[in-house]
Amino acid sequence: MEPKRSKYVCRRILLTGFTLYVALVTEQTCGLDVQADPEVIVQNGTTGVLRCSFKSSEVVTKRTTVTWRFQSNQPKSPFYESPHVIFYFSDGQGYPGLKEFKERVQFIGDINKRDVSIQLSPTQFSDNGTFFCDVKNPPDVSGTQAETLLRVVLKESLPQKNTGVIVAAVCGAMVLLVIIAVAACIIMRVLHSRHEYEGCTTLESKSSQAPQPPKKVESSSGGSRCTSPSGPLQGPVIYAQLDHSGSKNSFHKMEPVVYADIQKN
Repeated sequence: MEPKRSKYVCRRILLTGFTLYVALVTEQTCGLDVQADPEVIVQNGTTGVLRCSFKSSEVVTKRTTVTWRFQSNQPKSPFYESPHVIFYFSDGQGYPGLKEFKERVQFIGDINKRDVSIQLSPTQFSDNGTFFCDVKNPPDVSGTQAETLLRVVLKESLPQKNTGVIVAAVCGAMVLLVIIAVAACIIMRVLHSRHEYEGCTTLESKSSQAPQPPKKVESSSGGSRCTSPSGPLQGPVIYAQLDHSGSKNSFHKMEPVVYADIQKN
């Protein structure tokens, strides 16, 4: 029983080791991942940028190569049947392919940053089709190439951007913030005024309850204060009828006679 069990354990160990080896080898050989934009829409006569990047477990060297191919989607095009090389990058240099793209294609990427993008300027309606981006970074050579569908259209056919909507949203947000700030200022002023009014009312109520000092008596004429006379008091004025002629028909004249220094007994 023991020999059979030991053989079974050995087989399991060998199987596990082989599985790990296959997994590691597969991961190394399939570590290349190429990515590109699925679709690009540009206006006829402008510059079209075809972006492509890759991920690799290996270090980029001079042996790293990049190949761009093009296949037209127009049946009458000479590039309709199969993809044709339009750009090739190797040993740190770029090499244009077809003469139709020789003067219009340009490498704008950075191989050290794993960016292998190109631009096409000016674009033409004959450029409508699929562009293939293929990268080889030995020993990563089994990656899948990326595809980008290029659509060259008139200006009227370009998709509308949401720039207007974004600007309107930003302006609306700013106006809303201004309204909120103004409303907050008004509320703070109202609360502050109410607080001051309540404080004044409290002070007035307290002052009304406090005892009032006696008022000074003032004279009715001109509001001057009553003071004692500095000179002698004038006596009362007495009107007496005096007869200066002594006759009966004489006119009796009323003259005032002032008796000064009259004192009460």
